[in-house]
Amino acid sequence: MGKRLLPFLVLAAMTSSTGLADEWKKSFAVLEKADLRVDVSDGGITIRSWDRKEVGARVTTRGWRINDTEVRVTDHQGGDRVEIEVRTPRQFVSFTPHSVHVDLMVPHELRAELRTGDGSISGQEVKGEFHLSTGDGAIEVEAVDGILDAKTGDGRIRASGHWDRLDLHTNDGSIEATAREQSKMGASWRVQTGDGHITLHLPEQFAADLDAHTGDGKVTVDLPLTVSGTIRGSEMRGKLNGGGPTLEVRTGDGPIRLQRL
Repeated sequence: MGKRLLPFLVLAAMTSSTGLADEWKKSFAVLEKADLRVDVSDGGITIRSWDRKEVGARVTTRGWRINDTEVRVTDHQGGDRVEIEVRTPRQFVSFTPHSVHVDLMVPHELRAELRTGDGSISGQEVKGEFHLSTGDGAIEVEAVDGILDAKTGDGRIRASGHWDRLDLHTNDGSIEATAREQSKMGASWRVQTGDGHITLHLPEQFAADLDAHTGDGKVTVDLPLTVSGTIRGSEMRGKLNGGGPTLEVRTGDGPIRLQRL
């Protein structure tokens, strides 16, 4: 009789787990510029701006509860610095979907470090200094201005904004970036992928010392360029609009395109 009952118990547990969902919310008031640190072991992160002097954080789960034994959320605030950590169970076996997502609403200008071990990161309409990192997932940001440092172990990167400093890196995936008008290099920029094409849209008057190389593909430049050294299809070095800080562009496999806005 116990054997006949077991499949029904398993099915009931699976059905119950499928419907599980939970939510955690909290707001953090700041006086000056927020300094935000978010660390997620497994889940996606979204950041957007609002007209408030506070950081709003919302964690939602599917298939898990938020408690001490399943998804654990801890937070700490010291002055304008806000830290949030989200941890999922290390050992968990299930036949039903499980997910975690962190939504952040922030002041228009701030400093932020967002990290996830496995999941995508997206953001829009924020300004300041941003360090984004995911072990596995895409990074997509729009109208993110100032300093952008984005890295993924596996996934594409798409970005647009007015930048002073830029560092984009993926081990496997394409990179498409648009430096909007008024972007000006305050220091060297680096754009690199291990495998994938790179497309950069730059203002017509953008000034830089270009150093571009692809292991398998072609480099094309649609801006005023004074070439230095030997011209090769897979390599291009020279001065864009008279030169400036170094713009280093690298891909192991794929074309590189620099196009004017």
